[in-house]
Amino acid sequence: MQHRMKEFTMKKEAVDKLLAKQSAGTISTNGSDGYPYTVAVHFVCLDGKIYFHGLPAGEKLENIRQNPKVCFYIYKLTGIISENIEIPCKADAEYESVCIRGNASIMHDDSRKRFILGKIVEKYTPDLAASDIPDSMVSGTAVVEITPESITGKYHA
Repeated sequence: MQHRMKEFTMKKEAVDKLLAKQSAGTISTNGSDGYPYTVAVHFVCLDGKIYFHGLPAGEKLENIRQNPKVCFYIYKLTGIISENIEIPCKADAEYESVCIRGNASIMHDDSRKRFILGKIVEKYTPDLAASDIPDSMVSGTAVVEITPESITGKYHA
């Protein structure tokens, strides 16, 4: 393990707090062309799993169908530490980050999808949380579940 990771590992409570409050993350999938593919997503964390939604077709979903191994990452930059530093390379970043490696699956159960989409609405547009999501929107939206294999959190302050 890297020195910084040993010294600045986030505790589970801090990881959970960052996952709850962060508004966007990135999902990295493995492309059939051998290249990684990374895209930003809105997400919720429920019962130890990550969920995000999107269009029912596209590169990330095709990649997940071919290879479910993914990396989900969030990062919060809170500042640059440069006070009393005279050499630019000695400046540092103040941040928190979480890296989740796991397996993704595309959900097919519309009742579970509706529940997850409702949680996404609660997180991002709480003023609309009481509104019904039309059946056509539920069935026409992809919802992906990530089951973590490893979760690491790191910070620097």
